[in-house]
Amino acid sequence: MANNNEKMSREEAGRKGGETTAKNHDKEFYQEIGQKGGEATSENHDKEFYQEIGQKGGEATSENHDKEFYQEIGQKGGEATSENHDKEFYQEIGKKGGEATSESHGKEFYQEIGEKGGEARGNQRDDSDDGKMSREEAGRKGGEKSRR
Repeated sequence: MANNNEKMSREEAGRKGGETTAKNHDKEFYQEIGQKGGEATSENHDKEFYQEIGQKGGEATSENHDKEFYQEIGQKGGEATSENHDKEFYQEIGKKGGEATSESHGKEFYQEIGEKGGEARGNQRDDSDDGKMSREEAGRKGGEKSRR
């Protein structure tokens, strides 16, 4: 603490100013100044600026957190999103995602993921002994019958 004969450090002055401001203002004040600051920043910076700071933030975050952290925040984000959006929202983002994927991937990509999906289903069938025929098996048998 500074006495009357010494100057206050910037750190101490900032801390005291912050404490006083916090006592005098409510949540809405901080939301309003945050919004204004965000708008001013967006007027002064371009898309590349935000991509760069986002990448830096992501890298810093990944250095400090493990897989469970990302699973937890992903789950929380998914739950919050599902509470705020309806079926049409998910249909629209699914459509956009499918279109973007089809623009960036060729026929080989879809063949590969189809093969992986078929193998996964086949492994599920092998692991379960519920007496049901897998879709792959049903399709194969149906194809054999149609050739006869």
